[in-house]
Amino acid sequence: QVQLVESGGGLVQAGGSLRLSCAASGSIFNINTMGWYRQAPGKQRDLVARITSGDSTNYEDSVKGRFTISRDNAKNTVYLQMNSLKPEDTAVYYCNADINSYGSRRYLNYWGQGTQVTVSS
Repeated sequence: QVQLVESGGGLVQAGGSLRLSCAASGSIFNINTMGWYRQAPGKQRDLVARITSGDSTNYEDSVKGRFTISRDNAKNTVYLQMNSLKPEDTAVYYCNADINSYGSRRYLNYWGQGTQVTVSS
């Protein structure tokens, strides 16, 4: 069974920084694209940033220049460094990954449980 566990959320003042981590565990053979999504109250879940197995990245326009996604393949972990945080960044942040488990012939998509990020003005 594969599991994604996020950590690093919390309350921060505007202009501050947070670093989110997401560790994948279980019977993992390979991980393809990993990403971070967020969902604010009453809104849909949207992509924030994602990184491929080849370290290609893309970002949602509003976070470009402020957020950085990275991964440590040896630890099956993806990070999101968030700087210059704004109140509009307040949301539940979810980790997402395409994972190929041992014994499986295809990649399956997994979600973490989410971590709350609150930015006060």
